[in-house]
Amino acid sequence: MSDLNPNQIKNTEIIFALNDKPPAFQAFFAALQHMLAIFIGIITPPLIIGGALQLPPDMKAFIISMALFVSGIATFIQVKKFGPVGSGILSIQGTSFTFLGLSIGIGLSVKAAGGSPEQALGTIFGVALICSPVEMIFSRFIPFLKKIITPLVSGIVVTLIGLSLIRVGITDIGGGQWLLDNKPQFFASAQNLSLAALVLIIIIILNRSSNKWLRMGSIVIGLVIGYIAAASMGLVQFGRISSLGLFTVPIPFKFGFYISWGHVIPMALLYLITTVESIGDLTATSMVSGEPIEGEVYMNRISGGVFGDGVNSALAAVFNSFPNTTFSQNNGVIQMTGVASRYVGFWIAGLLVLFGLFPIVGGLFSIIPNAVLGGATIIMFGTVAAAGIRIISSSIIDRRGVLIMAISFGLGLGVAFRPEILGIFPSIIKQVFGSAITTGGLTAIFLNIVLPQSLRDQSADGDAFENIK
Repeated sequence: MSDLNPNQIKNTEIIFALNDKPPAFQAFFAALQHMLAIFIGIITPPLIIGGALQLPPDMKAFIISMALFVSGIATFIQVKKFGPVGSGILSIQGTSFTFLGLSIGIGLSVKAAGGSPEQALGTIFGVALICSPVEMIFSRFIPFLKKIITPLVSGIVVTLIGLSLIRVGITDIGGGQWLLDNKPQFFASAQNLSLAALVLIIIIILNRSSNKWLRMGSIVIGLVIGYIAAASMGLVQFGRISSLGLFTVPIPFKFGFYISWGHVIPMALLYLITTVESIGDLTATSMVSGEPIEGEVYMNRISGGVFGDGVNSALAAVFNSFPNTTFSQNNGVIQMTGVASRYVGFWIAGLLVLFGLFPIVGGLFSIIPNAVLGGATIIMFGTVAAAGIRIISSSIIDRRGVLIMAISFGLGLGVAFRPEILGIFPSIIKQVFGSAITTGGLTAIFLNIVLPQSLRDQSADGDAFENIK
């Protein structure tokens, strides 16, 4: 989510405003800068999920390709705006990190029950599809939703998402789950730890650079250098993608359509949280674009953008990808370039679709060694947790807030550390509440509703919600 505040709009120098049409070369160059900021964010969730589910390289390459393809289509819908669907501003769509932990949990539960990798993916996409209307419905009730999902609640959930994913990142640093399960003696070898450390150190150094281009591309550069280092050590198996075709054909429901009813409530909750995050991202995009952040035009854009999120997530599920959401990374690019033209979004959408249709792009990323990927994702997941803490800190944390945080974190992380605590409950209860995100998130929402709050605190929470966007 964005860290912008309303005062920043005064310092934004817009060269090309929302409806301006930049010359083709300038539009293309601006689109490339956006691609640099969002590319890794789009492909990382399918990379992580594919690794956690131990998918073969061709299947992993396919879901990476579809993540790029769907993000392109979704960005076009969001920017173009079709009736009530879409924001009509330069709002880029990409694969959401919010659903990462739950998607892995669904896939692993299917495989543990004897299901195939295809069934695991088909179940993830099936649950995501039937829950996507949640976001569409709540797009019609934005003011009401903001009273329930306050910064305190959304901050708790975002923090739990980040903390839950750190286990995945640290496992990759050691070499991945497969290595831990099958050859534990080679897990966390000096080779793997060195590769992860190389990527981590490069990202940290570049991120602290005064050069804005190095900062923006720090994760990409770190991964590329780590990839090259791993290849020179003979750890990248290029032969595993030699059979990939020249062109990827998007096939609806390629992996079938299955439902795990025990995961429907957790998925719906995450769509609810994503709705709130999208409100913040869309507000920030309007702000840096020099567009209004209040009034009828603004509310129509917010409602259309959130509705577009839901439609695009449904589209993603149909075309074998994970739920989409608005990205906040592009807001920084708009600020740096002064280009807020939504026509740049058409170029971005075209590039994403183009990359998605050629499997070599997904194939090259599908064989990244786990240790290289872990060196980058450990920062990305930690950043998610840190972002949640920043959201929480935007609220006034009184005794009531501390109590909500304490119980939500305690129960949420408690079931993650000791899932056996749910042993006496039916399997559907275990599926619903076995996730730290679900247990902690539902607890935070429930307590936020039932615990009394003073009028002063309600006003402060409302102001905080606006200021963090």
